[in-house]
Amino acid sequence: MDRLGKYEILRKLGEGATATVYLARDPFAGRDVAVKVFAPEALRDQHRGRVFQHLLMNEAALAGKLTHPHIVQIHDAVIGDDASYIVMEYVGGGTLERHCTPDALLPFDRLVEMVFKCTRALDYAHRMGITHRDIKPANILLADGTGGQGPGDIKVSDFGASIHATDDTRTQVSGVGSPAYMSPQQVREQALDHRTDIWSLGVVMYQLLAGRLPFQATSNYGMIHQICNAEAPPPSTFRAGIPPALEAIVARAMQKELGARYGDWDEFAHDLAHCFRDRALVAEHRDVADSEKFESLRGLAFFRDFSDVDIWEVVRFSRWDDMGPGTIVMREGEAGDCFCFLVEGELRVYRQDRSLNLLAPGDCFGEMAVIGGQPTRSANVIVRTTARIVTIAGAALLGASDACRMHFYRAFLEVLAGRLTQANRQLSSG
Repeated sequence: MDRLGKYEILRKLGEGATATVYLARDPFAGRDVAVKVFAPEALRDQHRGRVFQHLLMNEAALAGKLTHPHIVQIHDAVIGDDASYIVMEYVGGGTLERHCTPDALLPFDRLVEMVFKCTRALDYAHRMGITHRDIKPANILLADGTGGQGPGDIKVSDFGASIHATDDTRTQVSGVGSPAYMSPQQVREQALDHRTDIWSLGVVMYQLLAGRLPFQATSNYGMIHQICNAEAPPPSTFRAGIPPALEAIVARAMQKELGARYGDWDEFAHDLAHCFRDRALVAEHRDVADSEKFESLRGLAFFRDFSDVDIWEVVRFSRWDDMGPGTIVMREGEAGDCFCFLVEGELRVYRQDRSLNLLAPGDCFGEMAVIGGQPTRSANVIVRTTARIVTIAGAALLGASDACRMHFYRAFLEVLAGRLTQANRQLSSG
């Protein structure tokens, strides 16, 4: 097959019982895509055809709807008598399956980073009314650093088994999902919400830590019995050196009773992000992890109205530095083409050796060089205590998405208004 619709088929990527995935070229958009072609005989199968049609319709319904940096984008869907296929973003780094064996386990910091990104993607889907219902390593793709994707990024894929809060007609289809990753509620065919995905991601995290599944069985029936009745051994049973904090996260995500499990994705993500502040876990982790960057920005008042997607965009184009006392961050009279945020520590602002202000975490500074037509710095900014500083180049802001740039300009206006109010108070009191 050389062509499918407008898409030029380049090579086969993989093949399953119901579909074949090809690497293809979209000549109109000028990009490589992955095309999942469903086997006609599978859709017409007397016994399982209804389930396969459900998977196809689920994915087709999401075309253009889930836009998140850690979810595979569905570009197009075609359902016809001759061919039925889904056109998706191409992610070329394989899947997390490769890191689920004892001889290929990830370092703890990278593992936590990937799971954190999954929590943010699945929280976004949940807010869109979608529960994935088939989270497993094979459905978490690894970016290869091409096509605008950062190396080490992940993409959650395959929402065919998902349930949609806005469509009750598709919530009762059973027989989908992977038993080893199903929650007790899912194997019992009870009503499901996002907490079934929290369980499944907990199982994935367990497997990435231990190099094996938490429950072992020779049949689906045996697996279901263990999921409902047995307690999984701690991951440290199979891998030495796992930090207790990570075992505690896995244990809570895999609680059988809903009331004991994480209640929402924010709780799960918060505990993962907290691990990066545990110096025992990241003793050799020199760069600031994306998850820590995300959580830090989310906690700043400046970014209050930014969406998660906007903040991930800022994470990608910002620079993060830890600086010691006495470091000059900005120098009076020098040209300026960037602005900064203070995340941790204290900075002192001087002009002609006169102290003007003390900057605290959350403060923005240097923005007038970018938005105010002020090409040179009007003051010195010097590190007073060890500080973590986020720097954003003016060119990066100009190249940001319209939504992200709009949120920056709106937040800048709030900052300037606050400074004017403070200046007026000082004048009136003087």
